Amino acid sequence: MRARLILPGLLAAAALTLVGCGTQNTASSGSAEEKSRTTAPGSSAPAQEGAGAAVAPKALRFTGTTVDGRPFDAATLAGKPTVLWFWAPWCPKCRAQAAETAKVATDYQGEAHVLGVAGLDKNAAMKDFVSQTGTDSFPHLSDEAGDVWKRFEVTEQSRYVILDKDGKTVYEGVLPGGEGLAEKVAGLTG
Repeated sequence: MRARLILPGLLAAAALTLVGCGTQNTASSGSAEEKSRTTAPGSSAPAQEGAGAAVAPKALRFTGTTVDGRPFDAATLAGKPTVLWFWAPWCPKCRAQAAETAKVATDYQGEAHVLGVAGLDKNAAMKDFVSQTGTDSFPHLSDEAGDVWKRFEVTEQSRYVILDKDGKTVYEGVLPGGEGLAEKVAGLTG
């Protein structure tokens, strides 16, 4: 009887070890041997970049749920510069950054990714913020538990973390009103 209880647990642990669960608490980019294949957004086929498949650097090995309830795998962002915008729905500085962040997401669509990472409140308030600010043109994670915030060592709302196409952090800080965001992204895409 005891073997029946232990064996499923051991099999589950072995499966997680082989597959990897992507919950390491780090924001650094990985080396080539630490990278893994990823899939194209909305597809089970490998994402293609150039002649080979895109790889997910360590910084983009996390998953979550969007404010509208859809599963999200950050590995789908691999191969292009990525803006992570950490915000809270009650934050006036975040609200002031919304228009510029949405503009950058639209202007650089196909060249760079923008991902909102909402925290410090409940999902309903996050969803309202996205609707009210017109930032629904790019995905927003509902990070109520703060897992992604901890992963990138973000300790305050209204913060940007910008990754280059290889997943390396090239900027981390506050951009009042989103000023300078477009220039930072242009420097990574041009």
